[in-house]
Amino acid sequence: MSPAELAFAVLLLLLTPGPTNSLVLLAGAERGWVGAMRLIPAELAGYFLTVLPLTLVGAAVLADHDGLRTGVTLAAAAWVAVLAVKLWQMPSAAACGQSVGARSLFVTTALNPKALIFGLVLLPSDDRLALNLALFAGLVVGVAALWAAVGAVLHRGGAGQPRALFVLRRLASVWLAAISVLLIARGVGA
Repeated sequence: MSPAELAFAVLLLLLTPGPTNSLVLLAGAERGWVGAMRLIPAELAGYFLTVLPLTLVGAAVLADHDGLRTGVTLAAAAWVAVLAVKLWQMPSAAACGQSVGARSLFVTTALNPKALIFGLVLLPSDDRLALNLALFAGLVVGVAALWAAVGAVLHRGGAGQPRALFVLRRLASVWLAAISVLLIARGVGA
């Protein structure tokens, strides 16, 4: 896969709405663009925690342990479900606070099923691994900036008001719950 093809594949997958993007969008709506961008190192660390080992030895390990991929998928589903419940249960009065922190973004990203695809399929290379990882990191930052900007626009458009943030959190909660259900179905082979 050429660097241009890799960039296109990674970009398409990163742009897909998922748990990490939902949290970055919500952070942008709560904190504004600059505040959300301060969380991006946590997202990068989460991705690299999963992607690096998978890229270096993941295919061999998963080939020898069939249940491991299922276990990772179900763990991701459980974490996303926990996030959905936490967002749903936040009271309206807490709407002025910030529901997305570096820790939740880090864990969510480390368990993001997209990391499996990046680490096992797209990034491994015998001759261009460093280039692939640098390209991946740059695209992660760029896409996170885009999702944070969308959240910041929502913030400026009135989504920063307590009631609007409450509704946005509820919508994010429903979206995360749907992702969790899909991951559970994938994990059990449905």
